[in-house]
Amino acid sequence: MARATPTPMIWVWLSMLLALCLQVMPLADGWQIWRPDWLGLMLIYWCMKTPQRVGVVHGFVLGILLDLIEGVPLGQNALLLSLLAFLCALVYPRFRAYSLLQQAVLILVLLGSVQLVEQWLRTLLGPFSIHLSFLLPSLIGAVLWPWLTTLFRAMRRRFTHS
Repeated sequence: MARATPTPMIWVWLSMLLALCLQVMPLADGWQIWRPDWLGLMLIYWCMKTPQRVGVVHGFVLGILLDLIEGVPLGQNALLLSLLAFLCALVYPRFRAYSLLQQAVLILVLLGSVQLVEQWLRTLLGPFSIHLSFLLPSLIGAVLWPWLTTLFRAMRRRFTHS
C-alpha cells in the first residue's frame, strides 16, 4: 500500500496568498456582494486536508494580513478567520466522512456562521446593512466547494505522480 506524501507547506502558503489576492481584488460596486470568501474557503480546505499542520494560528496570521490590507479595525478578520479554523477543527472528524454535497452544505453553515459574526461586529464597530445579502458569499462558496475540492485533488495527484 502506497503511503500518501505530505503536502509541502510552501503549497499551503502559496494557495493562501493567492486566495488573499482574490479576496482583496477590486471589483465594481455592484459585484462586491457576489465575491466568494476565497480566504475562508482556502482555510477550510487546508484545515480539513492537513488539520495537524494548518489551524487557528494560520487563520489569525491571514486575518491580520487581511486587516492590514483592507484597513478595517485590527483584529476583526483575524478573529473571524481564527473562529473559522476553530470550527473546522471541531467538525473535522465528521467532515471527512461526508459526500461532496454534504460537505458543501456544511461549508454553507461554517461560512454563514462566520459571516453572521462579522455582521454582528460591524454593527458594533461602524456602518452595517440590515438585509441578508451578506450571506451571498457563503452561498457562492458552498456552490464552489465541490469544484474547488476536485481541482485541488487533481492537482495533488498530478504533482505527486510526476
